[in-house]
Amino acid sequence: MHESDDAALAERCAREMLERDRASQAMGMRIEECAPGYARLSMRVVGEMINGHATAHGGAVFSLADSAFAFACNARNVVTVAQHCSITYVTPALEGEVLVAEARETLLSGRFGIYDVTVRGGDGRVVAIFRGHSAAVRGTVVST
Repeated sequence: MHESDDAALAERCAREMLERDRASQAMGMRIEECAPGYARLSMRVVGEMINGHATAHGGAVFSLADSAFAFACNARNVVTVAQHCSITYVTPALEGEVLVAEARETLLSGRFGIYDVTVRGGDGRVVAIFRGHSAAVRGTVVST
């Protein structure tokens, strides 16, 4: 498979996964870019995501990072699930702000991978840093 074929397959996997991913859809997430081991998603912080401190709920930020992680680790058309995830919140996000989560594969060894995700605010500041550990299971994301 050539690099352009790999990129096209990653885009197809992302598109078809998003069609089935009602949680990401409900939160208004958009796939900006996807490639093998990489994904960039965006999401606007809306009123329903605001916590008691008038900032984005950590669960909303985590969900964006987790979805970027999912699209990155499934982009090679191997069904892959989260094994462990952690997040560090750095700065608050505010209502109306568009967050961008960029997931990059740090390690892929056999069935297991590690992905680092940086969530940035509209001004480019780091909102959160997420690390996801993945495990490949049986099956493909899309039929080829």
